[in-house]
Amino acid sequence: MENKKVIIIGSGPAGHTAAIYASRANLSPLVIEGHEPGGQLTTTTDVENFPGFIDGIQGPELMESMKKQAQRFGTEYINDFVSKVDLSSRPFSLSTQSGQEFSADTLIIATGASAKYLGLPNEKELIGKGVSACATCDGFFYRDKIIHVVGGGDTAMEEATFLTKFASKVFVLVRRNVLRASKAMIDRANANQKIEFIWNSTVEEILFDDSGVTGVKIKNSETAVICERKTDGLFLAIGHTPNTSFLENQINCDDHGFIETLGIHPDTDIPGVFACGDVQDSYYRQAISAAGSGCMAAMRSEKFIEENPL
Repeated sequence: MENKKVIIIGSGPAGHTAAIYASRANLSPLVIEGHEPGGQLTTTTDVENFPGFIDGIQGPELMESMKKQAQRFGTEYINDFVSKVDLSSRPFSLSTQSGQEFSADTLIIATGASAKYLGLPNEKELIGKGVSACATCDGFFYRDKIIHVVGGGDTAMEEATFLTKFASKVFVLVRRNVLRASKAMIDRANANQKIEFIWNSTVEEILFDDSGVTGVKIKNSETAVICERKTDGLFLAIGHTPNTSFLENQINCDDHGFIETLGIHPDTDIPGVFACGDVQDSYYRQAISAAGSGCMAAMRSEKFIEENPL
């Protein structure tokens, strides 16, 4: 079993940034890229809010640049994903789907969180072409447009309210006739004249042409009547699922499955195991905040190895 000082699980902005810092600290990190090399940004077209790119940059291009930068400093990448870990003692042991086994003095978990989708045909193909799961990332592109938001919880209220900064109208499609959101979030949405609720509604089909999303087919759950609604964008605000199933409850997570870290630090409840990016952040979920936490995880890993040699 090959031993590494640092193994980074995941290859989004958090994982790549952790790799850059760890490799520059001569820790020779190994990155196991995971199911989706590059993370969620590989499904994003224009990224206009990452500092340093005046005219924006394509998501896949940004991730590839980060990877090449990490490789320039000596990071090793393997295109595989971790199927099992043993965190009961150091060095930690890992197994991958392809059958490879490794051990690590420290472990950085940067596996991210996956947006929940509706499971409709063409849904994921239309990401960046009218379908989005991140209002903060994509709201700017919908200035003076009509938007439909799917969801009835705090996330949906937050996304809908944010989108009114740009859109001319925001319709919130709610599966039932009540909202699950907190009273404060509901009151804020109700007070916003740009927001209108469409109750007992589920999306049956996304309508599109060569330019992207043009509308949605909505079914009323009480009457079973299906109608078409024009829209320029469909925002899914039904939550995210952190990619932590491989940990098999060996690490402290919150009620939604996000890894709990200690205060401002990326430390988990297991000494030598650190978490960064969306897998431990259910609030910001931005490439820049993920990258920052990746830097922190690498620096904490370096410090931990110095103070706890094996």
